[in-house]
Amino acid sequence: MIILSFDTCLDKTYITLSKDNKIIRSEIIKSDGENYHSAYLISTIVKVLKDAGITPNDIDMIATDIGPGSFTGIRACVTVARVLAQQLNIKTVGVSSLEILSRILGDNDLVVLDARKNKAYVYDGEIKGAIDMSEVEKLVKDKRIITDDSLKERLEGFASNAISYQSGDYPLGDILSQLALTKTDSEWSKLKPLYIQPPPVFGK
Repeated sequence: MIILSFDTCLDKTYITLSKDNKIIRSEIIKSDGENYHSAYLISTIVKVLKDAGITPNDIDMIATDIGPGSFTGIRACVTVARVLAQQLNIKTVGVSSLEILSRILGDNDLVVLDARKNKAYVYDGEIKGAIDMSEVEKLVKDKRIITDDSLKERLEGFASNAISYQSGDYPLGDILSQLALTKTDSEWSKLKPLYIQPPPVFGK
């Protein structure tokens, strides 16, 4: 089975091509200061397929991150995945960025990401939603957590170890590809963004 996986929800774009559960091509793109990294999603997918000698018709499944994360990035991921899957008539699955991050050290770690407004997204095997930071500090007490740069310093005083996914080169695309095989929903029409909080409207 050939799986095309991509993620533009977090701080970089990850595009991975795997065949029979083995990664054959992988690309990571950072923002260049002028354009957000998701702007390069389509062109990089084309490059990855060309470098691997694979055509779109060879793909059996598309896997994508559905959030939470950048609202622009989530929309880019889901829209491209739906369009490609519909045109190619193939399976597509969505995986939460929280679940992906829980696996970066090989275990199912507790994940805590900044949700702004003094709240955090929490994942401990299931998505807990946007929780007030006073409650989060109790949840992470003496536990190893995966977090982001903005919360790392604050949570270090409570957790046994706070690791920012942004500080290392973790194989998020590879993890996404592996998790895709564990999902059952595979119709492109069922793929939807995971908006735990409503998108900001007109600066509100």
